[in-house]
Amino acid sequence: MGYSTNFEESQHFSSTFNNFAKGLAHEIAQKCAIVGKHVLEIGCGKGEFLRELCMAGGATGLGIDPGYRADKGRNEDYGDIQMIVDFFGPDYQHLQADTVLCRHTLEHIGSVSTFVRLIRKMIGERTEDWVVFETPDAKRVLVESAFWDIYYEHCSYFSPGTHARLFRQEGFDVTDLELVYDDQYIVQYARPSAGPTAPRLPLEHDLEEMRRLAETFPARVRAVQDFWQERIRAAYAAGRRVVLWGGGSKAVSFLTTLQLGDEVWAAVDINPYKQGKFTPGTGHPVIAPGDLLDTPPDLVIVMNPIYLNEVAQSLNALGLRPEIIAV
Repeated sequence: MGYSTNFEESQHFSSTFNNFAKGLAHEIAQKCAIVGKHVLEIGCGKGEFLRELCMAGGATGLGIDPGYRADKGRNEDYGDIQMIVDFFGPDYQHLQADTVLCRHTLEHIGSVSTFVRLIRKMIGERTEDWVVFETPDAKRVLVESAFWDIYYEHCSYFSPGTHARLFRQEGFDVTDLELVYDDQYIVQYARPSAGPTAPRLPLEHDLEEMRRLAETFPARVRAVQDFWQERIRAAYAAGRRVVLWGGGSKAVSFLTTLQLGDEVWAAVDINPYKQGKFTPGTGHPVIAPGDLLDTPPDLVIVMNPIYLNEVAQSLNALGLRPEIIAV
C-alpha cells in the first residue's frame, strides 16, 4: 500500500487529542529517561508528536514517514529534529537511537513479524534501548461492534495480548502494557531481550475472551448496522439534515458500510488540510465547522465519543443547537 505526502492523518487540531498527546509525551519522556538522548520515530506522520516528545524530554529526534510533509504553521523545527520521507525498511537498520517510537503504524503493516524483527535487528546488542508502540485496541472494536473502525488501510489488528506476544516472540521483554484514550489505544513499553520472553502482565491473558468476542461479532455488528441505517434514514425521511463530525477513516467506513448517500449531508472536520476534500467512495464533502452556519444541521453524529464535549462546545460557540449523538 502506498502512502504519499498527500496523505493526511493528523489529529493534532483537536484540543482533546493534544491534551492526551502532551500527557503521553511527558510519560514516555519520564519512563524512558530521554533527556540528552536520541529518539527515532517510525511512522512519524507530520512529526507533531515527535516534536512534542523531544521538547518535553530535551532529546534529539529523527522521524521516518513516507507521508511527512513540511507544512508552515504546524511542524516548524523545534530543536534538533530531522525527517526522512520514506518507508522504514532494511536500508535503515544502521540507525541508532536510545528510544524507538512507533505510534499508529503497526496496524498498517502486513508482515508484522518481519517489521518487529527488523527493529530488533537494528537495535542489535544494545540492551538499554526502549521501544514504545501505540496501536488501536481491536478488543474494544469487537466489544463495541465498532464496524467503523475496520477498514482496508489496517492490515493487522491487535488486542493487548496479541500485541505483547508479537514482541515477546521477536526478542523483546514487554515491561508495561496499558490502555489509554478512553481505552481505545494500546501503549506498550519494551526492551530488547536475549530471546523470547514469557507473558507476565495482566492484560496479556485475553486469548479466550478474544475468541468469544470474535464468535459473536457478526451477529452483533449486523444489529448495530441496522440501528444506524434506520436512525439516519428516518431522520432524512423526516427532513432533518444529518452531518458526521469527523471526516477521516471512521467516517469513510461508516458511510460506505451503511451505503449512505444523500441521507448524510456532509462530514465536518476541524483539520484544515481535509476541508474542501471529499470522502472516498461516497463523495461527501468535508467541510469546516463554520460552514454549518450557512446550512445548520439537525443531527450531528460524532465519529468518536471522546470528542463529544469538544464538539458540543464548538457547536455552542457557533450558536447552533442540533441533536448530538456519538457512535
